[in-house]
Amino acid sequence: MTCHLSLPAERRRSLPGLALLASLLATLALPSQAAPVKKPDPLPSPVHLKACVFDPMGSGGKVIDVARELATMAQEFKLFVEIKPYSDERVAAEDFKAGRCELVALSTLRAKQFNFAVGSLDAPGNLRNYEEMKSLLTQLSHPVVASLAISGRYQVAAVVPIGAIFVVVNDRQINSLSKAAGKRVVVLEWDPIQAKMISGLGAQPVPADFTSYAGKFNNGQADIIAAPALGFKPMELYKGMGNKGGVIRFPLLQATGSVVLRRDLVVPRIPDLDRRLQQIRAFGLQYLDRLVVQLKEAEKDVPASRWIDLPPAERDRYYQMLREARIRLMKDGVYHPTMMSLMKRTRCQHVPGDAECGTYDE
Repeated sequence: MTCHLSLPAERRRSLPGLALLASLLATLALPSQAAPVKKPDPLPSPVHLKACVFDPMGSGGKVIDVARELATMAQEFKLFVEIKPYSDERVAAEDFKAGRCELVALSTLRAKQFNFAVGSLDAPGNLRNYEEMKSLLTQLSHPVVASLAISGRYQVAAVVPIGAIFVVVNDRQINSLSKAAGKRVVVLEWDPIQAKMISGLGAQPVPADFTSYAGKFNNGQADIIAAPALGFKPMELYKGMGNKGGVIRFPLLQATGSVVLRRDLVVPRIPDLDRRLQQIRAFGLQYLDRLVVQLKEAEKDVPASRWIDLPPAERDRYYQMLREARIRLMKDGVYHPTMMSLMKRTRCQHVPGDAECGTYDE
């Protein structure tokens, strides 16, 4: 599926808004090299909607600028969207639930409260690379699978990749799971799963929200942080790395952002909503290759000397740890089994000889 105020500097280093900016811009605004897909049909009569859009920089942020550009493009199809900027993702989600807007743009991690299946996409070790992400998004655009996007009055209208999540450390010696024991790791305070996983490694969780996430690492309150390459420069993670730190070249997961709509408020105005969303998804898929190029380019923001390559045995340990965590959390009801199965199927399409492909626990 593809589809307020001036803030202090620390808020400008938040993760999801910056990532969504690049994703939306690449996915929906850049021209495609592939054969163009037919544009979605215009609506028979004008429809007006409000969209709650999270941007850590508030109304003057680039995410909001892109959202406004997309809203202008939507007018061609007789869809008029009023953009409501939010610098607090939690407030954007609450206003969406209260019906103050029909659409919301936020991290898939936060969107999980609206759709358990699609919200489970950002599970640890979900996909290994961008090619697997492209395959999964293609599967999710299939009409049968797309039914997973509907959950009661909520519907995921779009999912956009925001890149691989890497571990950043303030000491290159922290290059194995065993060496993470006793270290301080930044986790999102509203996602208890992260703290549980970190504690399971013998490390110390350091809770933060998106506004203080990078700061906890940069000011020395934490030794380890996870972030996409897109955020390396904007979040100024080189400050927290100092002279001894680095970035472990191993993706913990392929992260995404989501656009969710209030189906109960939109269907009365667009009765053939599902058909139109299928058109939009098919139209958006043609931009995936360009998006992947941008995500890979962002990884060049990390100086070559800062990358830490793991030996094969250690990489295997990481994969096994993430797999065990995924299965355990799925059995505990944290992740949707159908989404876990879809992602495993995708991984095995790309690496059919992997050991997990002969198992039946996901």
